[in-house]
Amino acid sequence: MTKRYTRQAIDQELDRLNVLIIGDVMIDSYLWGTVERISPEAPVPVLSVKKREKRLGGAGNVIMNVKALGCTPLIASVIGQDEEGKNFLEILAEHGISSDSVVISDKRSTTVKHRVIGGTQHLLRVDSETDAPLDEAERMALLQKIEKVLPQADVVLFQDYDKGVIDKVLISSVIDQAQKLGIPTVVDPKRRNFLHYHHATLFKPNLKEIKEGLGLENAPKSFEELRDAAQRLRDKMHISQALITLSEAGVFIDDGKTQKIIPAHKREIADVSGAGDTVISIAAACMALQTSPEFMAALSNLGGGLVCEQVGVVPIDKQKLLNEAEKSGLLG
Repeated sequence: MTKRYTRQAIDQELDRLNVLIIGDVMIDSYLWGTVERISPEAPVPVLSVKKREKRLGGAGNVIMNVKALGCTPLIASVIGQDEEGKNFLEILAEHGISSDSVVISDKRSTTVKHRVIGGTQHLLRVDSETDAPLDEAERMALLQKIEKVLPQADVVLFQDYDKGVIDKVLISSVIDQAQKLGIPTVVDPKRRNFLHYHHATLFKPNLKEIKEGLGLENAPKSFEELRDAAQRLRDKMHISQALITLSEAGVFIDDGKTQKIIPAHKREIADVSGAGDTVISIAAACMALQTSPEFMAALSNLGGGLVCEQVGVVPIDKQKLLNEAEKSGLLG
């Protein structure tokens, strides 16, 4: 059953949700500064550092988006027994987020993305990571933690970055357990596990992921191509709904009954980093609230556009999102 929300109602209902996030967490490390000259050693800009910052990245950015929406994030992941892993746990603690379902491995390194930003321009990114699959002991340790926390969740969100935390065995086990408990499952996929999310409730790829995951010659562009791609997803994996993000064109929603493109709102785009994380976070919350597919897609589309107005990977501003939802007529 769906209903039309007032601003106050959705604001309050978001605050009561528990969202279980399973996926590849990272550290987003930033060097902020100014560029006033070119190096005499090579034709590259010289950054005068003004600020250093570390944030939660990857599935960690979904954590921050979920928290910014007012929901309680429950994070299940694997990090390394290293300095960056300690940083990750410290940032969780600073934000009052539990790390009870995080596995610490002495065999893996914690993924870090170092970004160098001069003024408002993104100059360089340097990644330090492993993408090896979890070994049997690590997977079992993670599954045990998930099994323990799952009954508390109103929705399960798989945030896959192809860094090895998620695999076919884990996906199948978690979706099966969630179905038995009546908990919806929401997926932000990557290539390695793209076709493994059988019976997920909502599947949210972008155009590049659709092209690679389905082995298409070209990414779908027209309404008919999007409809056919979504139908293939639903037939192959028996998913309930497909939400395809179309970059600056908006989103496409298919719930088996209705297929619709929801155009993006015009924005001054500063940085698209992390927009997909915001979209899936809002979509997961809407699935937990059992909103209509069209409302879920429209609100997610609004949020994804809003975060593109800021530089760097930042979570959604809940009140700004609700303001825009009111203005656009989404909230009654």
